Formats: sequence, C-alpha cells, structure tokens
Amino acid sequence: MREQKILEGIEREMEALPGHVGFYYKSLVTGKEYGVREEEIYSAASVIKFPLFLHILAECEQGRMSLDDEIVTEEEDKVPGCGAISLFTGRVKTDLRTLCRLMICISDNTATNRLIRHCGFEEIERGFVAMGLEKTKIRRYLFDAETTAKGIRNTISPKELGLLFQRLYSGEFVSREVSDYALDVLLDQQIGHKLGGKLEDVAIAHKTGEDSGLSNDLGIVYADKPFVLCFTGHQTDVYPFEDLMRRAAYDLYMVNGE
Repeated sequence: MREQKILEGIEREMEALPGHVGFYYKSLVTGKEYGVREEEIYSAASVIKFPLFLHILAECEQGRMSLDDEIVTEEEDKVPGCGAISLFTGRVKTDLRTLCRLMICISDNTATNRLIRHCGFEEIERGFVAMGLEKTKIRRYLFDAETTAKGIRNTISPKELGLLFQRLYSGEFVSREVSDYALDVLLDQQIGHKLGGKLEDVAIAHKTGEDSGLSNDLGIVYADKPFVLCFTGHQTDVYPFEDLMRRAAYDLYMVNGE
C-alpha cells in the first residue's frame, strides 16, 4: 500500500512539471510495474551510451570484436563536455575496454563518438533491434552541430531501457557473465547526484544524461528488494525534476527495505 502511494505521489508531481517527462518503475522481486508516459520517446543525451555499451559487449561475445582491440583516437576526434580523452595531448591509444569504461563511468563524449565510428551506425541499428529496442536509436554523433541543426536526435524510451536493466539483473543479456560485467561497470558510474543524491553508500547501476532543459537517469537501485527506476525529461525545469528523482529514489529504497 505504501509503495503504491509513493508511486502515485511521483505521478502527481510529474504532472505538475513542464515539458515532456516520463517515469518507469519495476520491482525486481515482486514484478510490480508503474509508469508515466513510460513508452513514449525522449531525447537521449548521454543515456544513449548505455545501450551502445551493451551492443559492444554482444558484438564481442559473437567474436566480431574484442574488448582487447586497440583503438586510436586522433586529435580531430576530440569533442567537448564530459570525459578525459579530450584532455590528453595528441593521439590517444586505448583498448576497447577502456573506451567503454570511460564512456559509462565518466560519460566521456569523445570515447562515445570513437566507439560509434568503430561500430558503424548500421551495425548499431541492427544490434539495437536484436536487443529488442524499437524506440531507442543512435542517429548521430555527439556534438555534431550539423545534424543537430537538422533536428536529428538520439532517442530513448524509459520502459525499453528499464526492461534491458531487468535482463541484466536476471543474467539474461547474452549470459550471466556478460550481464554481471555490464552491471559492474554501471555500478562504477561517477555521476551520482540524481538517483543517488539521497542514497549515500547505496549501490546503483545506472546511466545519466543531461543537456539544456534535459535530465535523465535510469538504472537499478540495490535495496533489500532491488528495483528498476527510470526518469526521462526534456524541455523541463531541471532543478525540481532532479529533486523529484532524488526523493523518489530514496522513498522507494526505504519502502523496498521493509
């Protein structure tokens, strides 16, 4: 009963927010689901790095690439925003594993673009479809002013990605070993002020994304009864939306510890 009241309260607060906001919740113990516009399409920002990471892991499992493959990032590949590679001078050589960890753990934009180019848009699309993603799409590089000006965007859908997190938790994404590796990397996420803002020392396997008027955070909160929690929003008031994320994650964590 208390869980339902919390979820209904989240919905009421979301209805009062401006813009396009969505929410998806699923208990990984009881199977209870709740959503607000959870099947609609949203601008992805850096959350698109999560399914790209899983696509790469699936490709490695199929032998089409390896996490040990060496990748060279040239000076002209570097883009602004989050990350470390753009701070290095000149060419940077890393393995695929390092690029993936940089992309997920510190949301490195240069690493992401280099991985997109390494995989290719057509192969990424094929891989996303194989993962069951219909609304989640990579259509452009990050910080690509030309395609952005044309209105081309990368997109996500909260329930699609929420169900992908569920597959990781149950060990059904490729294999238990691959699922666990993906979760270990996601648990090292360094941007924790949203879902984790009020949950000190609580494990959360997640990926965030933000831009002007846009804020997303999607993942698994490891309460006594773990749950998937996904927030997506654009053209919204970011400060109260992120405050709602923090309070919702805390309240749901507490009720899932009872």
